[in-house]
Amino acid sequence: MSSTTTLQKAGDPTGNSGEGQPSDGLKAGLKNRHLSMIAIGGVIGAGLFVGSGGGIAKAGPAILISYLLVGAMVVFVMRMLGEMAAASPNSGSFSAYADRALGRWAGFSIGWLYWFFWVVVLAVEATAGAKILEGWVPAVPQWGWALIVMVVLTVTNLGSVASYGEFEFWFAGIKVVAIGAFVIVGMLAVFGVLPGSDNPGAGFAHLTDAGGFMPNGWGSILTGVLMVVFSFMGSEIVTLAAGESEDPRRAVTKATNSVIWRIGVFYLGSIFIVLTLLPWNDKSIVDKGSYVAALDSIGIAHAGQIMNVIVLTAVLSCLNSGMYTASRMAFSLGERGDAPKVFAKVNKRGVPMAAILGSVVFGFAAVYFNYSSPDTVFSFLLNSSGAIALFVWLVICLTQLRMRKILVREAPEKLTVKMWLFPYLTWATAAMITFVLGYMVYDKDNRETVMLSLLVAAVVLVIGVVRDMRRKAAERA
Repeated sequence: MSSTTTLQKAGDPTGNSGEGQPSDGLKAGLKNRHLSMIAIGGVIGAGLFVGSGGGIAKAGPAILISYLLVGAMVVFVMRMLGEMAAASPNSGSFSAYADRALGRWAGFSIGWLYWFFWVVVLAVEATAGAKILEGWVPAVPQWGWALIVMVVLTVTNLGSVASYGEFEFWFAGIKVVAIGAFVIVGMLAVFGVLPGSDNPGAGFAHLTDAGGFMPNGWGSILTGVLMVVFSFMGSEIVTLAAGESEDPRRAVTKATNSVIWRIGVFYLGSIFIVLTLLPWNDKSIVDKGSYVAALDSIGIAHAGQIMNVIVLTAVLSCLNSGMYTASRMAFSLGERGDAPKVFAKVNKRGVPMAAILGSVVFGFAAVYFNYSSPDTVFSFLLNSSGAIALFVWLVICLTQLRMRKILVREAPEKLTVKMWLFPYLTWATAAMITFVLGYMVYDKDNRETVMLSLLVAAVVLVIGVVRDMRRKAAERA
């Protein structure tokens, strides 16, 4: 058996060769333009628009260092994931690679935890979108709007993977254009050269004129890290979607290589504009939101409603991607025998209907609990899934350490994307993620989230280990 065949059989359950039609029944319905926009837009979540004001209030201009640290961490994690995904494109992505490199228990555990994370996100984003829509059309109750957006996007995902790609192409396009325009217009206003601007333009003075660049000390940078880290979740979606594209390896390579400028422009660039247009302690940043406050300072009419449209787009994009991501992870788990086999079945359009519906049903249940038991059941779901993003990134680091050796031994020609400074930078990234998790335990505002997430992870891990032991015992019998 050739090394390439060995790798595909053990490490790539889909048998996707990286070119043309996947052999697992999924359709290669995503075009290059879809993958490009999914890669660009995947890193821009609603958290960037909604949550950045709180981070600025805690850390001041030093929040830029927080974004830089987390951004670097995500770039390194994406590079590791890109190395594995370019070598073996797979709808299960890091879960399938963990399965191969660390053991069946690892692939099972991280796959189900990731699925759990995204189905809870469905409820969060559906509620966020419903609040905006209710403000525009109050005749429809908030729960009604949540139901409507969930149903519409469910139908979209059930249609075909191309439908998901097309919706995401336009959702992501709106986000990209909006932030690009914000950075350009904001930069002109910063230097006082924007015609008709109400902001006199202080250049870079606001970065230091209100208590200095680090007004709340070094500790605020770490606090800022905890506040911004979760807004980066979603950058890894492109590696799952690549398995249903015309040229998976090219898509993954392109997405991995472009992640640096995406984070630089969309996160660091836009937050930098906010901090140079207004003093960091301006109350409007928290009261109105950082982007609305910045637009108001320039004199952009109806800034609040403009931002509501953009936030709604980001929410719908996250919902769309959440349904897709949860269903493909469920599909991959079903293929590997770690979920009901029906999840691995596709219809004639190449859509895993059971995996989509199974994920959406849990999402609908979470939406229900958000309205019926917000302080009990839903609070538990939210907190117990909060730190899973960090668990996923840590597992990617540990998996890549093992997968590199497997690839070098079995299929070195597939190492078209390589992690920089291996293994030192991989270990350093894993250490940073572990430090952030430890600091969450220390920080009283995040302690409950990380402890509940660890509890859920422990339960899933035990189930995975027991299943693995039983499987091995059955094989020996």
